[in-house]
Amino acid sequence: MTKLQDTSLEIGSYSFSSRLIIGTGKYKSYEENAKALEASGAEIITVALRRVNVIDKDNEKLQDYISPKNYTYLPNTAGCYSAEEAIRTLRLAREVGGWKLVKLEVIGSKENLFPDMHETLIATEKLTKDGFEVMVYANDDPIYAKKLEDAGAVAIMPLAAPIGSGLGIQNKTNINLIIEQANIPVIIDAGIGTASDAVIAMEMGCDAVILNTAISGSANPELMARAMKHAVISGRDAYLAGRMAKKQYASASSPTKGLIAS
Repeated sequence: MTKLQDTSLEIGSYSFSSRLIIGTGKYKSYEENAKALEASGAEIITVALRRVNVIDKDNEKLQDYISPKNYTYLPNTAGCYSAEEAIRTLRLAREVGGWKLVKLEVIGSKENLFPDMHETLIATEKLTKDGFEVMVYANDDPIYAKKLEDAGAVAIMPLAAPIGSGLGIQNKTNINLIIEQANIPVIIDAGIGTASDAVIAMEMGCDAVILNTAISGSANPELMARAMKHAVISGRDAYLAGRMAKKQYASASSPTKGLIAS
């Protein structure tokens, strides 16, 4: 069945037109980041509070180039290794910027940066009770994805592959299972390497894509950001349109009736 009539991206109490979310890490400068953001068409930008200056008024700040009035800042807990540490970081973010919509990351391993799902679930429950709207970075685990939703998460963000790897979606089966059971947005987070990866994620039925290194690590971040914008739009359109059925054998694309006699 085709679903040609699209809707906005609803995350908790927030509504967005763009289904692409980009980050603020690894750019050569805030200026380069701002140009990439504009080219991407994204409305949300993730901010690693431990790595990006949003507080120190005596030094160059992200807000000098990307206005919180024009974009939704999504504070994240990159670099946190326990629920307690992540909760403390986000409470500080709320004090500083009044941010309610947040991205939760609780890392379990410095080597592979996979999330610690036990600590992540604890943090999700406590932050939700504390009034936050929590978007959660998670393993591609359908069981934990459902637990996180039941705990109050407003979006589940399973990794496609390890953070910064650029490998693309490695486990379509699990991602499909997560999408099938979810009643909240499913957003691919981590592992996207190029535009075709983003297209695949959206064609599968993901609600959005978050990426950072795929843009900031490219030779031309502004151009790659534009490519990602069109990739997400294209993949979403293809998903809504509904792909043709796959067939084992060839099927003529031209009518077979009314042929001119030879």
